[in-house]
Amino acid sequence: MDKVVMDNEEEFYRKDEIFNEERTNKLAQHYKEIISLLSEDTEREGLLKTPVRVAKAMQFITQGYHQNPEEILRSAMFKEDYRQMVIVKDIEVYSMCEHHLMPFFGRAHVGYIPNGYITGLSKIARVVESYARRLQVQERLTYEIKNCIQKTLNPLGVAVVIEAQHMCMMLRGVQKQNSVTTTSDFSGAFEKLATREEFIRLISSKLH
Repeated sequence: MDKVVMDNEEEFYRKDEIFNEERTNKLAQHYKEIISLLSEDTEREGLLKTPVRVAKAMQFITQGYHQNPEEILRSAMFKEDYRQMVIVKDIEVYSMCEHHLMPFFGRAHVGYIPNGYITGLSKIARVVESYARRLQVQERLTYEIKNCIQKTLNPLGVAVVIEAQHMCMMLRGVQKQNSVTTTSDFSGAFEKLATREEFIRLISSKLH
């Protein structure tokens, strides 16, 4: 267990990262070749362990492929006669654009109206994380989150809005630093204008 000292108090944490050794070695070989093709010296001290570090980092970043979002929701489903809006907003999103393998990041806002079942609030964030930790486009990520909740909980409706900045737009190409991409997807009751407007108003407010 690693120990971290913060503000003169001892805090402990465990970070479990399990990597497939064969996959790690194969990825590292490819990354070493890529670094060489970029005109760098792979034997330079600072780069000696970089291929392995990147191989492990990429496996961590894409760990969502090994998670089942529907099972995440089912692991904490509870019968509850509540039929008003449930919203988890400002969920941090870190994902990898599949077009350039560059990060995009931002926040997701998720709402649903239960229909006999609710789920643990943390499970909503875990579903977002599970789909985000894959090679993605923001549009598909938005749909997959909505579809998973609708399919698994069968609520009266689901709403998902994601706001994100894309490094492929900031570091290369058009190089616009302040652009934000917003995507949304709605089902059921949220397809009604009044319900959708209430959701947008609530995620835009600063109640906390």
